[in-house]
Amino acid sequence: MAMGFVRLTTAVLLTATCLLLIAVVDSADKITTCDYGDLRVHRLYCDHGVIKVQEALYGRSSSLVCADDNPKKYLANTHCTQPNTANRIKKSCNGKKLCELSLEEFRKPDPCADTFKYLQTNFTCLPAITVVTCEGSVAHLHCDLGRVIYVYGADYGRRDRTTCSYRRAPLELENVDCKHPTDLVAKMCNGKYGCAIPASNAVFGDPCITIYKYLEISYTCQLLQTGSCEKMASGCFRLTTAVLLTATCLLLIAVVDSADKITTCDYGDLRVHRLYCDHGVIKVQEALYGRSSSLVCADDNPKKYLANTHCAQPNTANRIKKSCNGKKLCELSLEAFRKPDPCADTFKYLQTNFTCLPAITVVTCEGSVAHLHCDLGQVIYVYGADYGRRDRTTCSYRRAPLELENVDCKHPTDLVAKMCNGKYGCAITASNALFGDPCITIYKYLEISYTCQYPVTRPH
Repeated sequence: MAMGFVRLTTAVLLTATCLLLIAVVDSADKITTCDYGDLRVHRLYCDHGVIKVQEALYGRSSSLVCADDNPKKYLANTHCTQPNTANRIKKSCNGKKLCELSLEEFRKPDPCADTFKYLQTNFTCLPAITVVTCEGSVAHLHCDLGRVIYVYGADYGRRDRTTCSYRRAPLELENVDCKHPTDLVAKMCNGKYGCAIPASNAVFGDPCITIYKYLEISYTCQLLQTGSCEKMASGCFRLTTAVLLTATCLLLIAVVDSADKITTCDYGDLRVHRLYCDHGVIKVQEALYGRSSSLVCADDNPKKYLANTHCAQPNTANRIKKSCNGKKLCELSLEAFRKPDPCADTFKYLQTNFTCLPAITVVTCEGSVAHLHCDLGQVIYVYGADYGRRDRTTCSYRRAPLELENVDCKHPTDLVAKMCNGKYGCAITASNALFGDPCITIYKYLEISYTCQYPVTRPH
């Protein structure tokens, strides 16, 4: 690796990974939201992995929960239950990292009119790979040899205004209640070693017309068991603690050495190519804008537009590396790669192979100082740094809207690497004086991704 070497032995990774994620498999969480009659949000969240709902209740099963100062007569009925609550929450939340629900969805019909109610959910966090693919791109699910895909959940729609938002008009992002949970991905992919799913209305229907959508999939790779097993969705798998632990350890070791692939078909309009690491930061390996296969992004295009499989835009990989390396999330417009057209009579796509490297990420607002440091015996190695603004939320406290509006203010810099690599500690001021001003009037921040590694001595 440029300017340094990282010694991440299998033994160290395996030990750390297993100790960390044994808790993910075995621990359970409980969320209780008291229903005061106004707009209440029931929020389930997994810091690592994805949600698996175990039990849920809307009603009352205890006189002590959400009691407050309510008269006892409103707490007495402890056999009040809204039917099908658990299944409704499972359908909305299983397989997601974050799930927010309104209690309004559970109030009608009222299961017990004279009782003060609450919504309570027990859930666990399962280790998972999460793939988010913008509309018009292809989601690639894959497992190592000997393991197969098992999909926890999938959703096609929109749940926030930031995901897959690069250069989209505000009207295309405004509906954040566009949920469309689907079991189609599980039916198409479970039990396979690899699977490709287009994020498109043609496959999933259009849950919110005029809204630019994305496909969110959570899955794991597991050993296929023979003999008797538990039926789950469209596959037959034995999810014992031992299998889960094995899959977990193997899964997160893959953070270091597994590769991912993102393909975005170029339909000629504004398409977003989105690279994302659930853990760690991006390291681009290869990239192509053009066509190297007649099967990728073929759809119903005439064969004459798919025949040229030697079409490549020069320097594509280097441009993506410069924009994305060292970031957790990177969104690119295909507009940046179209000129000059490498093959005018060919239907093209942008495809990137990348890995996720373990990293420490530091975000420092303009005017503050970023402190990078390593334990004794280790030194800093910077993966990447960027000074500017990529969203409206980071470092936004009490800033005027005009200071946040330019979210295309990117300024990748190697200055942090030059100043900090090989040192035990390093302080960098996030300022225009040091990095220049990539967007005047915009309040900026410095984003740095780095790791700590043992220096390698070379024989003389």
